[in-house]
Amino acid sequence: MKGHEEKLMRKLFWLRPAFQRHSQWWDWRSCKKRAPLTSTLLLLFFVLLFISLLSFIGWIDLGKYGGYSSQKAIQNFSKKPRNTLEFPLDCTSWNHTNTCPKNYQLSYNRCESFAGINCPEYFRWIHEDLKHWKQTGITKEMVEKARRTAHFRLTILDGKVYVEKFRQSIQTRALFTMWGIVQLMRSYPGKLPDLELMFDCDDRPVVQAKDFRQPGSEPPPLFRYCSDWRSLDIVFPDWSFWGWAETNIRPWRSVLNDIKEGNKRVKWEDRVPYAYWKGNPHVCPWRADLMKCNVTDQNDWNTRLYVQDWVAESQKGYKQSNLGDQCTHRYKIYIEGWAWSVSEKYILACNSPTLLMTLRWYDFFIRGMIPQHHYWPVRENNKCRSLKFAVEWGNNRTEKAKAIGEAGSRFIHEDLKIEYVYDYIFHLLNEYAKLLKYKPAVPPNAVELCSESLACPVDGNWRKFMEESLEKSPSESTPCTMPPPYQPQELKAFIDGKVRATKEVEAWENEYWDKQNKKHQ
Repeated sequence: MKGHEEKLMRKLFWLRPAFQRHSQWWDWRSCKKRAPLTSTLLLLFFVLLFISLLSFIGWIDLGKYGGYSSQKAIQNFSKKPRNTLEFPLDCTSWNHTNTCPKNYQLSYNRCESFAGINCPEYFRWIHEDLKHWKQTGITKEMVEKARRTAHFRLTILDGKVYVEKFRQSIQTRALFTMWGIVQLMRSYPGKLPDLELMFDCDDRPVVQAKDFRQPGSEPPPLFRYCSDWRSLDIVFPDWSFWGWAETNIRPWRSVLNDIKEGNKRVKWEDRVPYAYWKGNPHVCPWRADLMKCNVTDQNDWNTRLYVQDWVAESQKGYKQSNLGDQCTHRYKIYIEGWAWSVSEKYILACNSPTLLMTLRWYDFFIRGMIPQHHYWPVRENNKCRSLKFAVEWGNNRTEKAKAIGEAGSRFIHEDLKIEYVYDYIFHLLNEYAKLLKYKPAVPPNAVELCSESLACPVDGNWRKFMEESLEKSPSESTPCTMPPPYQPQELKAFIDGKVRATKEVEAWENEYWDKQNKKHQ
């Protein structure tokens, strides 16, 4: 039997050159050019079939050559290579040294063959947000001008992140924004360029376009969570994607899963046939005005509106605030607060048409959404009548209304998943870095940022949500492919189309109320 085994091994040795030519995919990190998949699989099939036959008739004991059965070998060959590199949160070392780990700051060889997915269309607005500095570039002086209102300066240098803090933000906005950036660095280690930026964590934009119309008067590049059509602030995903500890709202991955499960509990046709809103009406006049549209003994505007008392909720353990339990009405209302509201993404995810009040501000993704397709536009200056019509229209055209709710929800669940949030930040920072006309340096008062420096000193929900949103290993794929800038005529056509869709709804609404008025004359 020993002679048969020696003959077999000589045959397999003779096949080795051909086998090696067709098996470059084994070393997936090398990213070499692969042979056609069909020929590779055929060759593997015949080799394994031959070995299995010899094993079956007893000529060879596969256990002697590595301890694998033929079935395990087939499983190993067919298994897609996975990234096994992990970066745990190491608070033990941090508590002893107060020094960031060195194990995840450098780049690793990612296989480029996994790339090729196109980014969602709303990524094109990155070009629009940065176009104000395209001709001049960004100088050190411009960045320093943004310090006036900034909460912190972020510097990325040689794959490491540093922060210089200027003032305390509202709650822990700055903390969780920094956390999100650090998780991006863990997802794409060593892939971010050197850069320096200023970040303002307050609500409303402050870089007014009218102040920089004179030649030689260049706007300071300032990052924040929202902007408006009169301002030049650069929009960036808000802190709540990694959790809003003060309101017990979990990180985005977890919330999306909760809402996805909540969507399954009640079919859209079986949901309460009214428009639902729950929030704090005291933060601005337009929310207080919305509460006038609530149902009373005299009027029913097809709405069901509720006040959210966060203090009372915290005392009750947030039992009535689970976002996954709020997909119970056929229509959801979105209205801004002091500026844009983080509630926007949660409302749009609910599989119910979002009745979206006329916007003053925009965040990084809403500009990619289209009225009558992803949401239903509602007039801000005549809320009650506009809301009543929207619900009447939808309840009389259930298939169309349901389709709007599903399209808006699909946009949130698919085009706004956390991987795309990271990719948006990745491309935004890369495009921004291309504009810098100077080499960044670590400020004297800056400290290095890492997961340990942010998570290890905190506890409670803050620590819990950070651990929940921790990126434990590098991404197995490269970022999505960035779309090109809008051509001027493209952008005009896109905006004009959104305006026409909104005006069409307003015309239907006017016609509806004209008929109602004639009935009562």
